[in-house]
Amino acid sequence: MIKLLTGLVFLFVLSVASAQDTDPVVLKVAGENITKSEFLNVYQKNNVNGEVIDRKSLEEYMELYINFRLKVKEAESLGLDTTRSFIDELAGYRKQLAQPYLIDEEMNKSLLTEAYNRKNEDIRASHILIKVDRNASPADTLAAYKRVMALRKRVLKGEDFGMLAMENSDDLSARDRTVENRNIKGNKGDLGYFTVFDMVYPFESGAYSTKVGEVSMPVRSDFGYHLIKVTDRKPALGRVQVAHILMRIPAGASAADSAAVAQKAQDAYNRIVNGEEFARLAEQLSDDKSTATKGGVLPWFGANKMIPEFIKEVSALKDINQVTKPFSSVFGWHIVKLLERKEIGSYEDNLADLKQSLTRNDRAKKSEEALLKRIKNEYKYSENLKARDAFYKVVTDTIFAGGWKVEQATGLKKTIMTIGRSSYSQQDFAQYLAKNQRKRNKEDISAFVNSMFTTFSNEKCLAYEDSQLESKYPEFKMLVKEYHDGILLFELTDQKIWSKAVKDTTGLEAYYNTRKSVYMWDQRLDATIYTFNVTDEKVLSKARNAIKKGVTDNELLEMINTDSTSFLSIDRRKFLKGENPLIDEIDWKPGISTETVTADKATMITVHEVLNPEPKKLNEARGIITADYQNYLEQEWIKELRAKYPFEVNKEVLSSIK
Repeated sequence: MIKLLTGLVFLFVLSVASAQDTDPVVLKVAGENITKSEFLNVYQKNNVNGEVIDRKSLEEYMELYINFRLKVKEAESLGLDTTRSFIDELAGYRKQLAQPYLIDEEMNKSLLTEAYNRKNEDIRASHILIKVDRNASPADTLAAYKRVMALRKRVLKGEDFGMLAMENSDDLSARDRTVENRNIKGNKGDLGYFTVFDMVYPFESGAYSTKVGEVSMPVRSDFGYHLIKVTDRKPALGRVQVAHILMRIPAGASAADSAAVAQKAQDAYNRIVNGEEFARLAEQLSDDKSTATKGGVLPWFGANKMIPEFIKEVSALKDINQVTKPFSSVFGWHIVKLLERKEIGSYEDNLADLKQSLTRNDRAKKSEEALLKRIKNEYKYSENLKARDAFYKVVTDTIFAGGWKVEQATGLKKTIMTIGRSSYSQQDFAQYLAKNQRKRNKEDISAFVNSMFTTFSNEKCLAYEDSQLESKYPEFKMLVKEYHDGILLFELTDQKIWSKAVKDTTGLEAYYNTRKSVYMWDQRLDATIYTFNVTDEKVLSKARNAIKKGVTDNELLEMINTDSTSFLSIDRRKFLKGENPLIDEIDWKPGISTETVTADKATMITVHEVLNPEPKKLNEARGIITADYQNYLEQEWIKELRAKYPFEVNKEVLSSIK
């Protein structure tokens, strides 16, 4: 037994020694060990130019890194990492950093590829909707399914899909209706053209997996069951801008009236073909008054933004400036000219937009489902469905009014689910139900409990995975630590350096008084430049005499300028060499300099005094003095920290970095 223990201790020592050899400590700061890999990771992140590592740069960076670790240590000793503001800020950053780790990469890639492929095709489809709530009871769900399957059989036997949609669909747009005294013609289930992300994901997938002319099996969405009949598939329109001419058919028009409008449209088309300007004809003839004054130009649109007849004709236009023949719709007769087209582009061109759309779309659930499946397998998830089903008896309809009490489940205390090393009881689920109840339509209790338990267990699984990220992914742990240290460093540096230098006026002035000779003006010229936007000698002579008499600048301005005209502007200040070419050219001697007159402008310069080099006043160089004071404060602070906390560099390990 003693030999066995001795052997185990020996193996343990060997394993520790091996780990230390693999990643030895390069720096010790106030009891904290920094490994070679950790230091090298930070160094390489800051070596943005990718320069070759050399001894000098490593040693210089080590000094900076020591200062950094000392500041973080001081912030922790002051308890800045325990404040509510710090905890909340770090939690917010960690949540953002965790997002890429809480997705199923393989599924996401598959969904992005699928979305891009679908984006390259527009589909036109009709549907019949049979509503059923997503949390409906099994009996209600089955009844809806039987109803929709019966309708599908009737379609397959030859009944008209549009007529069945008018008579049976729960989508009200399928039938004629009156809204606010306005008669709206039903679409018989025709949804027009659409592409990826235009419809809910189950419906979109059902449509894209159905051939033209065929009717899908029932497709379940949050709205209910859909029968989908695909009537057209075509290459994607992309986004286009067109101009159009609309000729409306009056309500109640006779056949002759309709024929007259059609002929009018044909005549307009013939004029365009013969060279007349489309924009001018649109202005003269179009009944769409909102665009007629703009030459008929419509805003950019995609396949789902216009009536299907419009999309079909525009899609057939291959060349810019090509014009359709007249075609009709429920609105009247149209003539359309293609002005510009934006093609779909490559997968890489679309990737950023696809990713953004994916996060907002219900297909993200598919990615989450794949992630949850992996998590449950990895951490040996288990659930006690009998413990869940016990809630059928204690949850009442009061929960749909927000009035259910946890006390109604007092007797339920069994384990309801386990994930990894975490277990949750029936009481945990009861608390969840009470916290998440709200006023809603009544549902079947068992279906409601099942749905809530699924959500509860999914949230706990995702939370467990989130809690394991630091142990599973060293790079994530390091990244969170960087944010942790960065927030602390910013807060303490602001207190000790940045804000202090701005607020500590006494300290700033004392610092300035000891270093006045550092902030010196070069030789300067105190002078006034008089600029006239006229060359009239009477005006110039009047000004010249007044300047010699010593009138003030304000008096001179009132003398030369009038209420309606400003002939003169004055600029008096202390000029340095190189600041103004006029000042550089004159002799730096007191008095009025030689005047300069051009075709439309004249200048006079009065030199008041040549100023010898002198210290800048604090308010004249506050910015640079404050910056220097901040540097001074930081240097003094670092001296204090280096004296306060012990640190040691393992030079042998540092030298081993190549």
